[in-house]
Amino acid sequence: MTAPAATPEAAPHSRRAARGASGRPASTARPASARPAPLPVRRWILDLGVVLLLLAIPVIGFWPTFDGASYLVAAVGGIALGMVLGALGALWRWGVLLVSAATVLAYFLFGGALALPHTTVAGVVPTLDTLRQLALGAVTSWKELLTTVAPVAADDGHLIVPFLLSLVAAVLTTTLALRARAAAWALIPAAVFLAVEIALGTSQPVVPVVQGVAFGLIAVVWLAVRQAWQPEAAAVSLGEGAHAAGGAKTRRMLMGGAVVALAAIAGVATSGFAAPTSPRYVLRDVVIPPFDIREFPSPLQSFRSYVRDYPDETLFTASGLPEGARIRLATMDAFNGTVYNVSDEGAGSSSAFSPARANMSADAEGTDATVHVEIAALDGVWMPDAGAVRSVTFEGDRADDLRRTAHYNDATSTGIVTARLTEGDAYTLQSVLPETPSDDALAEEAFAPVSLPDQEGVPQEFAELASTTVADAATPIEQVRALQTMLAEGGFFSHGLEGEPLSRAGHGAERISTLLGSEQMVGDDEQYATAMALLAREVGIPARVVMGFYPDEDQAAQGVFTANGNTLHAWVEVAFEDAGWVTFDPTPPEDQVPNDQTTKPKADPKPQVLQPPPPPQEPVDLPPTVTDDRGSEDEDALDATLIWTIVAIGLGSLGILFVLLAPFVVIGALKATRRRKRRSADRASDRISGGWEELVDRAADHGAPVPPGGTRREEAGILSTTFAEPRVATLASRADLEVFGPTEPSATDVEAFWGEVDEIVGGMGRGRSWWQRIRARLSIRSLLVGTRFALPARSSVPAPERAKTRRSRTTRSEPERSASESQESE
Repeated sequence: MTAPAATPEAAPHSRRAARGASGRPASTARPASARPAPLPVRRWILDLGVVLLLLAIPVIGFWPTFDGASYLVAAVGGIALGMVLGALGALWRWGVLLVSAATVLAYFLFGGALALPHTTVAGVVPTLDTLRQLALGAVTSWKELLTTVAPVAADDGHLIVPFLLSLVAAVLTTTLALRARAAAWALIPAAVFLAVEIALGTSQPVVPVVQGVAFGLIAVVWLAVRQAWQPEAAAVSLGEGAHAAGGAKTRRMLMGGAVVALAAIAGVATSGFAAPTSPRYVLRDVVIPPFDIREFPSPLQSFRSYVRDYPDETLFTASGLPEGARIRLATMDAFNGTVYNVSDEGAGSSSAFSPARANMSADAEGTDATVHVEIAALDGVWMPDAGAVRSVTFEGDRADDLRRTAHYNDATSTGIVTARLTEGDAYTLQSVLPETPSDDALAEEAFAPVSLPDQEGVPQEFAELASTTVADAATPIEQVRALQTMLAEGGFFSHGLEGEPLSRAGHGAERISTLLGSEQMVGDDEQYATAMALLAREVGIPARVVMGFYPDEDQAAQGVFTANGNTLHAWVEVAFEDAGWVTFDPTPPEDQVPNDQTTKPKADPKPQVLQPPPPPQEPVDLPPTVTDDRGSEDEDALDATLIWTIVAIGLGSLGILFVLLAPFVVIGALKATRRRKRRSADRASDRISGGWEELVDRAADHGAPVPPGGTRREEAGILSTTFAEPRVATLASRADLEVFGPTEPSATDVEAFWGEVDEIVGGMGRGRSWWQRIRARLSIRSLLVGTRFALPARSSVPAPERAKTRRSRTTRSEPERSASESQESE
């Protein structure tokens, strides 16, 4: 019996492991003009649902990084926007450039409402400032997020990071899920999103281990379902076998899902016990270096020098300060016998500084105030502030340096700038000023159980003096008042300057012991504040010393407070259980001076002499009138702002385009490298073979159904039919002759062969649309040939004809199929 002739639809392609030197897997192809069949509804629902779940995992992981759930608006909005763009691109067959342009446009149109609502009109319409911040934020927001201590606030432009990441990841993941033949490609951008979120997050994740397990579980189940939904190559009868095959498929899916679920549960359970207790390392730990406040001396050591050198010179000015408020320069709670300084203990101490951010002092209660500070002669690292600071905004040329080096201590309400404040610097504070409770309100309150460092070098007699002073006090507030009264009413005031009673500077143990042991206590704020704090600590009262400024009573109502040496003070704060830290002033009034010491002599007045009247002055020649051109300056400033905004938008757009187009630039570079290696092979015959392989690869990228492992003549037949190019057959014969001939082809023969290859390749795009030519250039099919990641085989029959053939096979009756099979066997 002779074998029946195989029809073109049923004839299998020849199979062999390699074609020439490169191994190509078996593949079939459809004509280039055939459009892919539309996806069924269940595929849309499955793919979009999985994309949403995969991207939600890194979004949830951002929770510890931000201050509350406010970031979810930007992150979830970016996911929704990106999925819409990806779905529209898949539905309308957009090319990569159109998808990229739509992504950039959506970023600028919706980024203001989602990531920068405070810069828009009515929270929706973007302004020039919105577009400028979005453009710059695409480049600078990453650094700002990493250099701000978590949790960061949503009002500082940090929401650009989750919005941009979610938008780009959603566009890429949705596009690949709906358009790529291999669903695994869609996992790459989602996994990169998760990795970037972990790197930008904190060392204490919101759900450790669970993120990776959930991501893997969703990915495995999705890939399994997608594989099960792949169309079968052979027809399945509608009889009993079809039900059996369908049941077997269902059982395999259920069993596979059960195995994956059990593996995930076991992984979570074991990881919970085996996971290390130490936090993971993230970029934030590398970018933000540790801060050591002990590098800087105690500001209390400079108290007397400020009083002496700047009695009337302006150190800084503060506007917006409420009446009765004080400017704090530093808070000190550790005494080592020589100096009062910040402690060197851990969290909650006066040395626990962290980079300034926009959500500091979250638990502070009181009156909101906006204080603007302008630095004059003050030069140092300690930052004047008022109350509990919520945020600080620096201004001027050094604003960025000051912002990056500004640190704040929530426990002591103290700020520091390691770049040093100098004349011309300015900043605005958003603060909360606590209310000062009365003694009646504190009558029933106990001292707060705060942790303060142990005092060192304190003379033993201080404990006895403190105990004697508070012996008759019945309540905590009465104990504090007893110490304050003993110093403020029993002592005398003097800075020890020229013409004033003798008063040595310093606040070491010897100086305070001399103060308290003298018949007449003489000193200023430096000594009295230190003495009260030391005595209070000796009897268990939680006290600390504060150095700062506040206006005199006659200047309290002025709108702008001018700080100088005369307004510099030091006071004591005591912690109560409900009221917090309360201020006490142990320093005697400035007019309370000792009677037995020489006071400042009065100046000897000179007799007044009648002066002659001044000579008459000549009239001053006024300069000619100059036209007011301030309007033109304003117009020039506006034009400059508009130009910079446009430039910033352009740079931001280029940055986003670079991120989106980077994979395709890599594809083009790989193809160019492959072509260069083929054309510059060592042997001339290999260069001829490389030319033919370049022709076949470019044809495969254009959609030609190149048979795997076929001869050049077989491949030439397919290419001639696909592209209507008769020269391919001639070129195949020439390649065989040159490669298998008795002599090596000459350089001229190689150049002529490659020239003809380039002509044929250039003609492959004729009659095709611009998008089809771009798609062929960016196709990765030929790059993956011979690898484990090779794309599945194309069908040589167009999709409509395949569907028609399957329907005709499945609708034929059993007798017809039996008759057909009998005819074929004969």
